[in-house]
Amino acid sequence: MSQQPKTAIQPTRAQDYPEWYLQVIKAADMAENSPVRGCMVIKPWGYALWENIQRTLDGMFKETGHVNAYFPLFIPLSYLQKEAQHVDGFAKECAVVTHSRLEAGPDGKLVPASPLEEPLIVRPTSETIIGESFARWVQSYRDLPLLINQWANVVRWEMRTRLFLRTAEFLWQEGHTVHADEADARAETMRMLDVYADFAEQHLAMPVIKGRKTDSERFPGAVDTFCIEAMMQDRKALQSGTSHYLGQNFARSSNIRFQDEAGQMQFAHTTSWGVSTRLIGGMIMTHADDDGLIVPPRLAPQHVVILPIYRDAADRANVLAYCESLKTELHAQRLGDERLRVTIDDRDLRGGEKTWSWVKKGVPLRIDVGPRDIAAGSVFVARRDTGEKESVDRSEFVGTVIARLQAIQDNLLARAKAFRTEHTRVIDSKDELYAWFTPQGGDKPEIHGGFALCHWNGSAAVEAQLKEELKVTIRCIPLEGEWGYDPTPGQCVMTGEASVGRVVLAKAY
Repeated sequence: MSQQPKTAIQPTRAQDYPEWYLQVIKAADMAENSPVRGCMVIKPWGYALWENIQRTLDGMFKETGHVNAYFPLFIPLSYLQKEAQHVDGFAKECAVVTHSRLEAGPDGKLVPASPLEEPLIVRPTSETIIGESFARWVQSYRDLPLLINQWANVVRWEMRTRLFLRTAEFLWQEGHTVHADEADARAETMRMLDVYADFAEQHLAMPVIKGRKTDSERFPGAVDTFCIEAMMQDRKALQSGTSHYLGQNFARSSNIRFQDEAGQMQFAHTTSWGVSTRLIGGMIMTHADDDGLIVPPRLAPQHVVILPIYRDAADRANVLAYCESLKTELHAQRLGDERLRVTIDDRDLRGGEKTWSWVKKGVPLRIDVGPRDIAAGSVFVARRDTGEKESVDRSEFVGTVIARLQAIQDNLLARAKAFRTEHTRVIDSKDELYAWFTPQGGDKPEIHGGFALCHWNGSAAVEAQLKEELKVTIRCIPLEGEWGYDPTPGQCVMTGEASVGRVVLAKAY
């Protein structure tokens, strides 16, 4: 019997993908479960990733004219009830505050003592409370467009949670904008969808499909919801960002009105859009392997880690001096608008243990420096994405480090695109569709399926059937020019009825 190859992460992706995902997070020291049910503690390495995501996106938002503000964590129940579809969509996920004070009870334990006049909802999203401010801020067409973003936490009382992907509390940004007319609001909706798609592909190296959600998958209270959808390595889809045209629905419920150029009062048109720490989960499931995390250089907490190798105190001083000067040279280099982030790991650990700790954290480039390297004026370089290792002249490495990091970034995106193509199928028969999404492996089925590009008759009944029988949903209707877009008429894969184009079907998170 042949011996199975050893990997840093056990089980492997093929053996147990959900557990593999959790073990990658643990091995990279990114996050852990909190004592609070359904919540997580984001540890420094994971939070550094979020800070880089936040900083990059915040710059992109500001380049498109948006400014940041902050709104209350608590929403009066009456506010949430203003928009009927909205409250129906979020009611089951709401956390509710009903009391304001704790007092010692008869048994000495603390009990809620002072009921609130009106219950407060811990924000699941902020359209209604932000709308109350917008109704006061907007008076005239001269106040428009109003382009606001908020970085915040939200709470949705999820029953089944998974680190980064779905937690009761999570970090996100939510953009909220007000416009004079539908055309301007719709243009904003699509502009921010483009920002998300550009960020996903250029920074996360995660290819996405821009598309429109079906009516049944639309954000509660929205007129139209648009999304970016990505394929993970278990071939499931991850909705990675959404942008909503809200029409006048929330403007009417919040009384956001303005005086137009003719002096008439008009209800405004509004949008909202958001991404969350779910992006980190998407990055993990797009790039990580059976040895741990792989971080795209554009978002890496550290671009380069330098590992000094020495035998004694004399060697140590010489090696560390070499490493420090190398760090200074590398730090002066720029990847995009940022200086390279470089660290020297001089922890008192065995060499193998130290090396593997950085492999599991996914640092793009790892450098070993010992007395022989110093004597040769070189460094020993390892790429995390391919595992390639080579000895390189020091000056050559400093001069090519940006190109090497960009090559890693490009390779990760190309690899993810190739994976998506390999596991996408154009399907025109119901039997083939069911075979595509039906596992063969019993209690622990193998990774199977992927994306299916199929015709659909527009029926909610077909969506419900797919969800019930296959646990498959229509992820999106691809926008014109997007990967998977096909407007050629055909016949619905489920009913044989007329269809105006293909949609993306997949199992999803």
